[in-house]
Amino acid sequence: MNFIDRDLSPILVNSLKVFPSVTLTGPRQSGKTTLCRHLFPELPYINMENIQISLLFKENPVGYLNSFSQGVIIDEAQIEPDLFKALQVVIDEDIHLGRDRKFIITGSSNVSIMSKVSESMAGRTAPLTLLPLSTNEILNYIRSEISTNELMFCGGYPKIWISPQNFRESILQSYIDTYVEKDLRQLLNVKDLNKFIKFLGLCAGRIGTELNKNSLAVETGVTNATIDAWISVLETSYIIWLLPPWSTNINKRLTKSPKLYFYDTGLLCTLLGINDDIQLKNYPIRGAIFENLVVNNFVKKSFNAGKKPRLSFYRDKTGREIDLILERPEGLSLFEIKASTGYNPDFFKNIRYFEKTFPDKVISSAIIYDGITSETGDPKAGIYNFRDLDKYI
Repeated sequence: MNFIDRDLSPILVNSLKVFPSVTLTGPRQSGKTTLCRHLFPELPYINMENIQISLLFKENPVGYLNSFSQGVIIDEAQIEPDLFKALQVVIDEDIHLGRDRKFIITGSSNVSIMSKVSESMAGRTAPLTLLPLSTNEILNYIRSEISTNELMFCGGYPKIWISPQNFRESILQSYIDTYVEKDLRQLLNVKDLNKFIKFLGLCAGRIGTELNKNSLAVETGVTNATIDAWISVLETSYIIWLLPPWSTNINKRLTKSPKLYFYDTGLLCTLLGINDDIQLKNYPIRGAIFENLVVNNFVKKSFNAGKKPRLSFYRDKTGREIDLILERPEGLSLFEIKASTGYNPDFFKNIRYFEKTFPDKVISSAIIYDGITSETGDPKAGIYNFRDLDKYI
C-alpha cells in the first residue's frame, strides 16, 4: 500500500512519548488510521464501528481495554460515549502502577470527541488534528510537475493521489454521496435532501466571502435556525471552516461576520460541478478557489505543528481588505493572496494602508501568488509562490 509522509508525524510520535494517549481528529478519509498504523505497527487496532468489538467493549469497558498489554489504536471513538471514562480509569491505573501503555484515539467528529476529552481526559491525552494533504505533502509525494489547477481540482484526500488519475472525480463524488449527503443528512435529520444539497452548493459558491446566514436561509428555503444547525455540523465534521475578522476590539471580532472556506478544494470543486482542471482554468471564481487552497495551507501548517491556527482577515467600511492575518506573539503578519502568475505593485496597496493605520502591530507582510518567488530576502517586501509557502510560515 502506498504511504504518503505526513508533516504531523514527528509531533504525533513525540506527543506519545510525553502523554499516555493521543487523540487524533480530522475529516473522514484524511489518513488518520493509515498514519497511526504506519507509525505504530506494534499496536493492535480496533474500530468501534465493528459491532463485535462494540459488544465486547460494552460488556466490560475497563476489562476490555486492559486486555491490550501494549495499548491500542481505537478508531471512530466518537461512537462509544463511555470510551473516554473507561480510558481515564485505565490510564490512571497505568500511571499508578508504572505501566507504559499507549492509547491512540481517532475520530471524525471534533465536538463530540473533544467534549469527552475535556470531561475525562484532561492532562492524559494530547489533542491533535490531521487534515487532508497540504500542498507541501502532495508535492513531496508526487515529485513531478503538477499544475495549480490540478492541485485545486484534486484537493488533498490521500486516496485521490494514490489512485489512478481517471478515478479522482469518482472518488470525490463517492465521498459526497456516501458521507456528505448520507451521513450528514442522517445526523441532521434532513427531511428534504434537495434543500440540503442546494445549501451545500450555495456554500461552495460563497467561499472567501463573509457568511450571510439570512441570504442562505432565503435561497435555500429554510429557517435561520436550520442554517445555524447545518453550518455547525459542517464545521464539526471538517467540511467547512470559518475565518474570523480581525479587530483591535475583541467584541467586534465576535459580532462581525466570518469568511467561509472548505477544508478541501477537491470536494469544493465537485460541489461546484467542475469536471476537470481544464474547466477550472476559466471558472468564474477560480481566484476564490485559489485563495481557499492557500489559506488551507496556513491552517494545515498550524495543525501539523500541533498548534491551533491564529488566523483572521481584515475588512473596513470602505472595502479595504487583507486576505489573511497571522497573529504571532510578537505581532501580525499580513498576506495578500493573488491567483495571478504576474506581479503588480498594487498588490501591496491594502497592506501599506493597514501598516500606516496600525504601525505598531505589523511585523511582516507578503504577497502570495502563482508566480516567481522574490529573492530579496526582506520579509517586509516578500513576494512568494504559494508552493514555497512552507518555507516562510
